[in-house]
Amino acid sequence: MQKTDDQWQNSLKKDAYQVARCGATEAPFSGKYNDHKEQGTYVCICCENSLFSSTAKYDSGSGWPSYYAAINDQALSINRDTSHNMIRDEVKCSHCDAHLGHLFTDGPPPTGLRYCINSLSLGFKNKEI
Repeated sequence: MQKTDDQWQNSLKKDAYQVARCGATEAPFSGKYNDHKEQGTYVCICCENSLFSSTAKYDSGSGWPSYYAAINDQALSINRDTSHNMIRDEVKCSHCDAHLGHLFTDGPPPTGLRYCINSLSLGFKNKEI
């Protein structure tokens, strides 16, 4: 998905633009999906690419929505992030390159992974009954 920076700014709210397109991070415990419990699919706020199933969501206590697995192997891209004097793995949407959050290896079974994701980078589609 190709858009200019101006097009992204015009299509996203200011805070979502700062996180998804500029790599900012929302404050812990401030995101609308941190305590979210509905069944469905979490999607990219920029392109609606499916990212995480609610069945892989868990409470990590970190203050950000956390998931132990992506919805499929093609949903995300992982890149080395050396900003802020840290070495981390940045999680991006594989379809539009939106910044989602970071990946850590301190998650629960079965994967041992913790995808720590900004609510501002996400949308949600309820599971159809």
